[in-house]
Amino acid sequence: MADSSFASRGVVVTGANRGIGQAVALAFLRAGYRVVAVARTAASLDGLAALAGPALPALERLDCDVADAAALERTCRLLQGRTLAPAVLVNNAGVSVAAPLERTSRAELERVLAINTVAPYLMCAALLPAMARAGGGRVVNIASIAGLRGIRYTSAYCASKHALVGLTRALAVEWADRGITVNAVCPGWTRTDMLQAAVQTVSQKTGRSPDQARDAILARTPLGRAVRPEEVAALVLHLASPLAGSLTGAALPVDGGESA
Repeated sequence: MADSSFASRGVVVTGANRGIGQAVALAFLRAGYRVVAVARTAASLDGLAALAGPALPALERLDCDVADAAALERTCRLLQGRTLAPAVLVNNAGVSVAAPLERTSRAELERVLAINTVAPYLMCAALLPAMARAGGGRVVNIASIAGLRGIRYTSAYCASKHALVGLTRALAVEWADRGITVNAVCPGWTRTDMLQAAVQTVSQKTGRSPDQARDAILARTPLGRAVRPEEVAALVLHLASPLAGSLTGAALPVDGGESA
């Protein structure tokens, strides 16, 4: 059930060109929301536009590399200047580095933090005041089960996602009395480029076939399969609905039981 006022004010989704972000943007479009889809290039959103179907007029594309401080500031100013403040912000853009601590460079750490933690922080700082003045809203941060526990060889990624969960909890407390809920969704292994990259890495390092590598990775998941991006999107859409109005400060795993 969509909130009609929220739907008309719209949703901003970062990293909307593929994977979870694309599935989230599509779910909101199909639920009747206006969607501002953000990605590094507008052209990379062509796939989303092709899938939008009759909802295409409700889709707006913005190009912004959230790792670029100047580009992010420009995008925030653009969104701040709108007469109608977005009702929902989905901070989805993310990147991972898989390497032992001693092989993770400072540049890699800073890029991971810039995209996974700093960008959501700045997007919230830019949009939450206007969101509150417009009557409230929802923030959903796409974190990870790596924000709930430690995972070997992903120190930079784990640090960024733990920080994102901490940001979620702090903002939930700070903005609750202004009609804004803030939650984190924490996917496990999902059918995205990140899983494919992990499969290739395991295959190259162990000599296993890609299928064997994928089976080894997913063997840690009680459900025995990867999460579908649409399953994550369904939870995000619910968190924007009136039925989730009292749910805030949560970090909700969607991981097939891996964190149980």
